[in-house]
Amino acid sequence: MGILWMLVTVLCFTSLDTLVKHLLETYSLVQVTWARFFFATIVAALAAGKNLPKVVKTKAPTMQLTRSLLLALTTALFNAGIRIVPLATATTIMFLAPILVTVLSVPLLKEHVGPRRWFGVLVGFVGALIVVRPWESHAGLFISGALFLLIAALLNASYQITTRKVRLFDEPLTSMFYTSVIGALVTTVFVPWHWQWPEATDWLLLIGTGLLGGIGHLFLIRAFRQAPASVVAPFSYSSLIWAALFGWLFFAEWPEYWTWLGAALIIGSGLYIFHRERQHRHN
Repeated sequence: MGILWMLVTVLCFTSLDTLVKHLLETYSLVQVTWARFFFATIVAALAAGKNLPKVVKTKAPTMQLTRSLLLALTTALFNAGIRIVPLATATTIMFLAPILVTVLSVPLLKEHVGPRRWFGVLVGFVGALIVVRPWESHAGLFISGALFLLIAALLNASYQITTRKVRLFDEPLTSMFYTSVIGALVTTVFVPWHWQWPEATDWLLLIGTGLLGGIGHLFLIRAFRQAPASVVAPFSYSSLIWAALFGWLFFAEWPEYWTWLGAALIIGSGLYIFHRERQHRHN
């Protein structure tokens, strides 16, 4: 059941990315990102129900604020990237986040990383270079989109490390509520200068981004409650299948051979690092 919940989670998040990419053809980055957080806040509040007063109480407010801002920045930069870069390519670059967690765990968590995991990190970075291929004569626009995504992956790794810390203090639903609320508040400050009144059907799509984001997080919480992370986390890589399919169906995009090769290296290195970390914990 944990694996099934993770697969549904991945489908929700990839569907969210597809909606965002479509909406960014018409609406501003700020407005679309605002909708994703604003309507996700409603989902979080409804999920909390009568326990909302309890859910909003956090034992680590500074950490929750930091974590929420990291996710807001990650989301904004990722959205900026997928406006330019094919969906499957963007998804592949974001696979670097778990690898970067290993790198950042040394200075931030004071963890020891052995030579085998460092080799896995190196292979992952080689995979990223193959995907981006900065030595080729890509259009400058593609490179700038890839740069947005690389920074987003780095911020997402920091977000994941902060999540490791904050879960020692707060329940997952509390963390979900704060990420949605703070993301909505930050984007609301800027949205008046970027607002374009949506058509009726686009309102449904904007609401859909928040619903998919909020429900996806609820499914993710359920997945990790049903099974250990070591069982369910590797199935997050199935997002590449959906990203390639949705990119082809809705945007006439199909990943190049180099994207598949780079993805194989990044996914392989991520799974190897995950395996080594699990062995290290057991030892």
